Amino acid sequence: MRKVDVAIIGAGHAGLNALKEVRRAGCSWVLIDNGSIGTTGEGVGCVPSKTIIELARQRWSSGGTGGTGGTGGMGGMGRKGVRADGPALRERVLGLRDNFADEMLGNSAADMTEGQELLRGQARFVETNLLEVNGERIRAGRIVVATGSLYAVPGRWRNLGDCLLTPDSLFDLEHLPASVVVVGLGPTGLELGQALSRLGVVVSGFDASANIAAISDPFVNKIAVQTISREFLLHLGEEVDVESDSFGVYVKSAKRVKATKRLLVATGRVSNLPEGLSGLCETDERGVPIFNARTLQVGDLPVFIAGDATGDRMTLQDAAEEGRVAGANAAREKPFPLARKVPMTIVFSDPNIAQVGARLDEVPDAVVGQTRFGPVGRTLMMARNRGVIRLYAQRGSGRLLGACMVGPRVEHLAHLVAWSVQQGHTVQYMQQMPFYHPVIEEALEGALKDTAHRVLAAGIPEADAA
Repeated sequence: MRKVDVAIIGAGHAGLNALKEVRRAGCSWVLIDNGSIGTTGEGVGCVPSKTIIELARQRWSSGGTGGTGGTGGMGGMGRKGVRADGPALRERVLGLRDNFADEMLGNSAADMTEGQELLRGQARFVETNLLEVNGERIRAGRIVVATGSLYAVPGRWRNLGDCLLTPDSLFDLEHLPASVVVVGLGPTGLELGQALSRLGVVVSGFDASANIAAISDPFVNKIAVQTISREFLLHLGEEVDVESDSFGVYVKSAKRVKATKRLLVATGRVSNLPEGLSGLCETDERGVPIFNARTLQVGDLPVFIAGDATGDRMTLQDAAEEGRVAGANAAREKPFPLARKVPMTIVFSDPNIAQVGARLDEVPDAVVGQTRFGPVGRTLMMARNRGVIRLYAQRGSGRLLGACMVGPRVEHLAHLVAWSVQQGHTVQYMQQMPFYHPVIEEALEGALKDTAHRVLAAGIPEADAA
């Protein structure tokens, strides 16, 4: 039996960041992973997906390819009759992905010896601090679970064979088909659906929700749907089932039947947990261990959980932060709390969609102010002036609570709002910040002015006045 101070299960972003803290503390350790070392983001997540989104945007902007249809291969006939070069596009996406992955591995795993510090295999919990990997048992003082997540695919749909795609497997294709039906129009499904459409693939999207990209604000959702649906078909509020035969796949809802050669399922990710853990602790309705959200400790076990495995905020930046905290806590006697940052979600569709801080349904008494991008000078110059910013402020004080927005480059405005929410700024204070002209930030200035006026008009709540 091998004995170590800390065992880390999972060599993705959370696990590798946990390892940095464990090594810094001078602990003995072992890293266990059943696949290749590297993160979901760099391998099959944000790096390849955002790359293909950017390449599609460039081709779209130059008129190289459109979203009006395709005839096969990596793309189809675009607005100017130019066919996307599929193999070259794939080579560029995968090349960038490999560069990111190689750089990360050089910084994290260059000096690991396989079979010693690094074990390849599936870890199984035997006891709270005893693991088994390929028949070898490892006794660890503390254990970090950073095993990531998997795309959720309904059971019957898994029998579709090569017709079935997930955002993980999409980048394995050498050629994209003439048509794709996307089921699930959350952030990932929407991003990839639009990118594929711009590369000449005929895309239809379905979602059981009336909202796209998990937008919580109905007004912002309305504007986003109107804008995105100009490029590919969106069928919202429609539950679907799938059948297949030798000719292809048939996506069926109560309103329509859609035939396609490929089905891209982007209905969300679920925690990928090691065998045996759930039998040692309490779990929630999803089967995820109940853990302290600040220390990341699972119950009172010597186990810490981080990254997508938590089933919570499945983003690379959150995984990195949680990995650092889980690793540091596993290397010390008394856990310290994680200072949670303001939640922020950015969808890299065109236009961008962003949600920051509190969602509208979480602050029903908030004062809501807004501005549209229509009259903003910089967006008029860019001919990209569709969108709206909505800000949520505390009644009386004017403290900024959250925001939801859709518009050009709002990925940058979202950060300004997030920083202000985290620092507890009021909309009145934010109005005093400098704004240049002509810049997109002037849209945020307009939203702040409108919100500040509405806060003043709403007055002081009776409870505070008393």
